[in-house]
Amino acid sequence: MSDYREYLPPQDLWPDLIFSLPQFQYPERLNVAVELLDKHVLNGRGEATAVWFENENISYVELEKLTNQIGNALKGLGIGPSDRVALRMLNCPVFVAAWLAIQKIGAVGVATMPMLRARELAFIFNDCGVKVCLCDVDLVEEPARARAQLDQPIKIVTTGTVTVDESDARLEALLSAASENLEAHPSRREDLALIAYTSGSTGVPKGTTHTPRDILAAADGYARSILHPTPNDIFSGHPTMAFTFGLGGLLIFPLRFGASVALLERFTPVMLIEAASRYRVTILFCAATTYRMLLQNPALNGADLSSVRLCISAGETLPAAVCTEWLRRTGIEILDGLGATEMFHIFISSRSGDTRAGATGQPVPGYEAKIVDEQFRDVPPGIPGLLAVRGPTGCRYWRNNDLQRRYVRSGWNVTGDVYLQDADGYFWYQCRNDDLIICGGYNIAGPEVERVLLEHAAVLEAAVVGSPDPVRGMIPKAFIVLRSGVIPGDGLVKDMQDYVKRELAPFKYPREVEFVSDLPKTETGKIRRAELRQREIVRKIVTP
Repeated sequence: MSDYREYLPPQDLWPDLIFSLPQFQYPERLNVAVELLDKHVLNGRGEATAVWFENENISYVELEKLTNQIGNALKGLGIGPSDRVALRMLNCPVFVAAWLAIQKIGAVGVATMPMLRARELAFIFNDCGVKVCLCDVDLVEEPARARAQLDQPIKIVTTGTVTVDESDARLEALLSAASENLEAHPSRREDLALIAYTSGSTGVPKGTTHTPRDILAAADGYARSILHPTPNDIFSGHPTMAFTFGLGGLLIFPLRFGASVALLERFTPVMLIEAASRYRVTILFCAATTYRMLLQNPALNGADLSSVRLCISAGETLPAAVCTEWLRRTGIEILDGLGATEMFHIFISSRSGDTRAGATGQPVPGYEAKIVDEQFRDVPPGIPGLLAVRGPTGCRYWRNNDLQRRYVRSGWNVTGDVYLQDADGYFWYQCRNDDLIICGGYNIAGPEVERVLLEHAAVLEAAVVGSPDPVRGMIPKAFIVLRSGVIPGDGLVKDMQDYVKRELAPFKYPREVEFVSDLPKTETGKIRRAELRQREIVRKIVTP
């Protein structure tokens, strides 16, 4: 691809970017790796721990050396400023160093969720022109399968002893020949630093672009104002750092303030509880579903969470009952927050000592938020409407001006969430205004799952909507019209679910399948998914 700027929306489609606080006044030259890593070493804190992982504790100076080696290795592969580099790794120290290395050489990071399958990876790699994919050896099968669908060659660099073919490389071999010294690229604050992909209501991944200024503004806005971190804090949690929620909470925020992070490569409730106790975690980042799971797990009884001073929830709405019960059982507040990949991180949040169970909170310092109707007119307190927000970060889609026009209106970012604001200024989540299903913190597009189900030989028609669930909030449910002569049954349900798991990230498979004779449709033949959603709400919530 040529100059990346041609793939950004024209500036007249950008949201208003407001830098109202002193900490948002960054210099023209701004390298994220220097700010998050090198400055701590230069300031004499190189021996302080940056990352805790299994039986290791990695200091800032050790992390800097590994970062420099990876940066030099990438340069040796021909990666230069603005080139796109994909990351496909579990939460581990190499992920942290690789992400920082990409920033240090002025390249563009494209982190992908470990659960994505070949067809999903191929779209992302083609869409942004990835040249190199740094990949855990255990996760290499899907990018290898994706190669057949790519528009350009890609080099896969694995962390283990296995390579996909002779054109690929092993990271360890590259590091053995790489220098531990690396001069940072003189990035500008408005350069492209990362592209984060998120599922939209249609299921086609949306590339959202962010700059060094966006990345640091999330730390200097939300983290500084809401979390009040110090170098003594130890962050932890289980969201993948491929999500901007996890990237902020487990990499950017701890390193910005000279703190440390305890990483969990894999998650179970017991592992998370044990890690919080073992590492003396002080700030915990999780989705609301995780707190539900922990409350239901016997390991929480008697667990030592005495070091934890804050729990953070985002990615899905936090039910009032979970917030209240967690506080009763542990004595720790959960600070609910609303963020969006388009905005990079959280922009509405509860505050410590000022939480209202069921409310998301108030705008983070530096952000403004309001409720509007479909004509973009302000609505009074207590009336639901569309949430609009603006501040130091904002939406700039990659290669999607049509979507940009829908997301940004009159300089405001319109997230697709329906909220109401009460008389005291607190924001209360109501629902989504589109076909997006938020299940356990993951975004799932019903139409995407439908398209895959329609590939199944037994399926004539399919509709996938969100259905209320006591643990995950919502789950994807499929309504299926079978082809003539096909006999429904549990075996067929499992076969359909397994097919979706093979073709898409496994979290997208329909947890429930209902066979129906027909689907509700408009006069023009469009499926009325809203009617199916409402039917599920009545069936699971209203009906005793």
